[in-house]
Amino acid sequence: MRIVPLLTAALLALTAVPAAAQAAPHHDHDSIRYASVKGCPDKDGASRPCGQWRLVMHDGGRRTLPDAQVVALDARRRSTVTSPAPIAVSGDGQRVAYLTKAGRLAVRVLGGGVTLMPKDALPRVAQNEVTLQLSGDGARLAVAIQNDRPAATKIFDTANGALLGTVPADETLLGFSGDGDEVLSTIESDDSVTDLVVRDQTGEHLVRVTPPQVVAANGPQALAGDGHTAAVLIRGRKTELLTYDLATDEVTGRRKIKLPDGELNMIDWTGDTQVTLHLVSGSSRMTIVQVDTGTGAVRVRDRYTVLKDSFVFAACGG
Repeated sequence: MRIVPLLTAALLALTAVPAAAQAAPHHDHDSIRYASVKGCPDKDGASRPCGQWRLVMHDGGRRTLPDAQVVALDARRRSTVTSPAPIAVSGDGQRVAYLTKAGRLAVRVLGGGVTLMPKDALPRVAQNEVTLQLSGDGARLAVAIQNDRPAATKIFDTANGALLGTVPADETLLGFSGDGDEVLSTIESDDSVTDLVVRDQTGEHLVRVTPPQVVAANGPQALAGDGHTAAVLIRGRKTELLTYDLATDEVTGRRKIKLPDGELNMIDWTGDTQVTLHLVSGSSRMTIVQVDTGTGAVRVRDRYTVLKDSFVFAACGG
C-alpha cells in the first residue's frame, strides 16, 4: 500500500502531506478521513489500481467518485496501468480535488457541486506527474508538475476555477499556510543551499530566507496563518517541535514532545498555537495528534486503519 504524497509527483511510501486548516476543521462524521483506491492483481500477480476512488468518512461510511480518473494516463492519453491518477483531500475533509475521466481538473464539495478548472489548466503531461494540493478549507488548489521540463505551480480559486497566480518553476511547493492565504516553497540557491520562500496566493514574493540547518534538514516545514512562522518536527534521541520566524530569521520556540509511534506523514498548522501531525505506523495505521506550540502538550485527535485492500490512499490534512 502507498500513500499519495501531495508535495511530490512520484508515489513514495509513507511521505508527504496535504495542507493545513487554520480554523477548527470539520472533523465530524460528515467529513472525509481519506481517499482510497483498491488494488487488484494483474496477470503477473502484481497489484494495480482498480475500481473507483472511495471516500472514507469519519463515521466509517464510504462514498465514491464515479467521475474521477483512477489509473493515470500518460502524455498521449494511454493508460499507465500501474500509476494512480492524482487526488487530494482538503484539511477540513469537505472537498476533494481530482482529474475527471475527461481529463479536467475538478474540485467536488462534499454533498454539493463540482467546480471545473479551465480546460488549459494542465499542459500535455502524464497524469502521474501531476500533484494536487488543497488549502485547509479547500478554497485554493495548487497544481504542481514534476518532470524533465520545469513548469510553474498554478494556484486556482476552487469556487469559480479562476487562476489566482503561479509559483515559479524553480521552486518546490511545500504547502499552503494555515489560513490558505500564502504558500511556502523551497528553492536551491547557487551555493547548493536550500532557501524557504513565502508567496501570497497570487504568487507575489513576500519572504525568502536561508534557514538554519536545524530547520532546513528536518522538513517538511509547515507555514502558520501569520505567513511567517514555520513549524518543523525534529526526530532523534529526543523529539522536538521547533518554530522558526522567517521574517526575523530566528528560532522562536523549541518544545520537547512525546509522540505515539509512527513516521511523520503530514505537519499542518490548525490554529494560532496548534500544529497537527499525521503519523503512520506500518503502511496502514494512522494516528493524528495535536501539539500546543506554547506548552508542548500533545493530544491524540484520531486513530484509524486504512482499508486493507487499498493500493494507495490520500489522507486529509489538518
